[in-house]
Amino acid sequence: MPAFLGRSGVAIALLAAAVLVCASHSQAQPGLKKVRVSIPAANVTYLPFYAAKDRGYYKDEGIDVEFILMPAALASTAALTGDIDYNGAVTGVVAAAVRGQPIKAVIFTMSSPVQGLMAKAEIKNFQQLKSKKIAVSSPGATTDLATRYTLRREGLEFGRDYSTVYVASEAGRLAALDAGIVDAAMLSVPENILARQKGFNELAFSGDYIEFPQNGFGASIKKIKDNPDEIYRMVRGTLRGLMFVSDNKNKDACLDMIAKHWSVKNRAMASEMYDYMVRVMLRDGAINMNGLQALVDQQRESAKVSEPISAAQVIDYSFVEKARKELAAGRQ
Repeated sequence: MPAFLGRSGVAIALLAAAVLVCASHSQAQPGLKKVRVSIPAANVTYLPFYAAKDRGYYKDEGIDVEFILMPAALASTAALTGDIDYNGAVTGVVAAAVRGQPIKAVIFTMSSPVQGLMAKAEIKNFQQLKSKKIAVSSPGATTDLATRYTLRREGLEFGRDYSTVYVASEAGRLAALDAGIVDAAMLSVPENILARQKGFNELAFSGDYIEFPQNGFGASIKKIKDNPDEIYRMVRGTLRGLMFVSDNKNKDACLDMIAKHWSVKNRAMASEMYDYMVRVMLRDGAINMNGLQALVDQQRESAKVSEPISAAQVIDYSFVEKARKELAAGRQ
């Protein structure tokens, strides 16, 4: 399969994705610029984005944001062809940059994936995972990388000590674990919480084992050069949303947003989901470059790219640094 789809192919796929748009299709408000941001799934870890929209932070920047559900594999191509403005599958942005595509990440909102490695009740420790099957979403995806990285730290190697089974959806991986098809599964919130409620053991929380940044968004190098002011305003609005969500005094308002956008009516469940997220939120957008380098190296390994690539090659963090200074000075 070519790494680059033609513009017509992207347009067709984009049209198919339109039925899953997560925001109103109404016309952009007068004076606001319509901006399209892809996200890979309707995952609650994108709460800072929704907070920025709900609370008017993007509007303050003169932007009307439309969130579109789109597979991560397609989103970087769509960003490069101009069919979307920003790719919110930022791990996919890094993967595309590692493969030499002209795209860079511009902001991250999480220091690690928000995932739990859930195992059968009789599996009490990592050594008991030997010769077992673990469900992840797809080769090279965040669930796959998080599983390999976590278990490597515990002395287990993929292929030698355990195998993986690919199940694309969170619900599907939980169902496979529940049915005994697999022995463990890497699950995001809230499926990891649901698995625990069913009696499965959480052997690891990703934030305790790995630090490579997640969520956020990236843009084509052409857009970064041609529209730096728009990118800065998008970054600043998102950073304000991130700062709001990560402040515990705003937890009740965040739980209301979780109920609104993700239909989580159980307040206790929403509270657990929020608590998992804030453990790894990058409140001021600052990232550990060593963690980003680990992500780059993992993506190089998955893509079988032999030449070394530095973290600085896949990111333009000048927008975050400027926005962080302005917001710290109170100029919102």
